[in-house]
Amino acid sequence: MNVARLPKRWEIALYRFVRVLIMGVAKLFGRIEIIGSDNIPGTGAYVLAPVHRSNIDFALASLLTTRRMRYMGKDSIWKYKFLNPIWDALGAFPVHRGAADREALRTSTSVLESGQPLVMFPEGTRQTGLVVQELFDGTAYVAARTQVPIVPVGIGGSEAAMPKGAKFIHRAKITVVIGQPLQPPAPRPGGGVSRRAVREMTDQLRAEIQKLFDDAQSRASRG
Repeated sequence: MNVARLPKRWEIALYRFVRVLIMGVAKLFGRIEIIGSDNIPGTGAYVLAPVHRSNIDFALASLLTTRRMRYMGKDSIWKYKFLNPIWDALGAFPVHRGAADREALRTSTSVLESGQPLVMFPEGTRQTGLVVQELFDGTAYVAARTQVPIVPVGIGGSEAAMPKGAKFIHRAKITVVIGQPLQPPAPRPGGGVSRRAVREMTDQLRAEIQKLFDDAQSRASRG
């Protein structure tokens, strides 16, 4: 399967339809406030890097732009073949558990090189609490390799709306604060980016996400 291929018209239509449904559900269960939408590039590839506190963060990411986003998904959801076209249309692509991280990074790189925006949660997996955990270098690595910006995002209130272990969404105010894009480090004369440069960008990204997360949590709590 060519995960980096551009979407067909019907896939874009389905994605936009589902996005409208998500917006309707969000309004039904509480008020959602999005701040900083102008910071999202209107064209070209970029990495959207949100904090991750709830299973609904994937859906919230789709509300930040009308463009079709790409996501990593557990390969297990592709086991029912009749549903595969739907997952593909919604921008998801499979990541195999137990496979080397390099496979996921290569796939992410291919998606970005094709000009499509990609959602990556730098904390790796869903976390809890108010402190942004240590970030994996993968987000900074693929951004540096493809020379695309990273857009940091803080999401406040999603953990209250659907905490870990919850089966249903609770009413809550959710605030999403989008930061200014972080530009990738310039490649070395011989090509590629040093590990030190990637690590420095990861540290910068963590600081930015924490700042945005604090702001989003503060605004959400006032709701």
